[in-house]
Amino acid sequence: MLSRVADSLYWMSRYFERADHCARVLEANYNLMLNPSKVSAEQRWHRIMASLGLAADAVGEDPQSSMVKLTCDATNRSSIVSCVTTARENASQVREQISSEMWERLNQLYHEVTQECARADADSEPLRIVSAVRDGSYKFYGVTAATMNHGEGWQFIQLGKYMERASALSVLLDPNFAASANADDLDWVGLLSSCSAFEAYCKVYTADLKPSRVAEFLLLNPEFPYTVRFSADRMHLALEAIKASSARKTAEIERIIGKLRSSLAYAQIDDIMSRGLHRFLNSIIEQCHALHRALYEVFISYPVEAALEA
Repeated sequence: MLSRVADSLYWMSRYFERADHCARVLEANYNLMLNPSKVSAEQRWHRIMASLGLAADAVGEDPQSSMVKLTCDATNRSSIVSCVTTARENASQVREQISSEMWERLNQLYHEVTQECARADADSEPLRIVSAVRDGSYKFYGVTAATMNHGEGWQFIQLGKYMERASALSVLLDPNFAASANADDLDWVGLLSSCSAFEAYCKVYTADLKPSRVAEFLLLNPEFPYTVRFSADRMHLALEAIKASSARKTAEIERIIGKLRSSLAYAQIDDIMSRGLHRFLNSIIEQCHALHRALYEVFISYPVEAALEA
């Protein structure tokens, strides 16, 4: 596969996942605002910013303006409208590689989001956008799985999706557990809901919302799609499939993904918490960054000499 095609598919997937992640976090936390809590609205919004990897000064003057900034601010590269737009731009570069149904769903979502952002009734538009993205993501992922050939292009889409998810989940967990001393059950429900994981968590642990169990589930559960371990395992499967059809040298990629999977597969939550969850999450993020760089080196921006050898 041409490196430019792999690059566009990879980033289409990453930006789409980023938009979906932002929508889930906003939806869960906005709903928390409607319930009494010992965490102030200002503290919660600062935590939301940190959960999305954004600076605290990105917060608006009130929850409504903050929602608008995170959904419709085109100057904010992490806003929903920016992520959906960038995903669509990457998809347009590889129209011949994706199915018409995928393009239709992504294009439809783009127009829904941009039209909602252009409306004047700012009192309700952010929630409509969040709802549109949540619904649109299920449809897009569904038609992608059902209508695209599961070859090399599909695998790069999976890589982008789960690379973004593993990184975003790690960033999400850190500030939420840093503030765990002030957290109540409502906050843990909100965190699990940000990962669409509350019902799945309850099926494993019932409704016993202990911080260590929440961390264990979102980090180490191998079966639920919105966990770090599941994401790492899916990246491994995608890389194995790409390696089988490629002559590129992938030893460094295999080393990094192997280390990442081992750190999750053999970890015990008590050890993680005693040694410091922040330290463990930083290690996961660093390994994801290292894997991203290795992927680019091997498949996207590899030297001419390596291409000639292949």
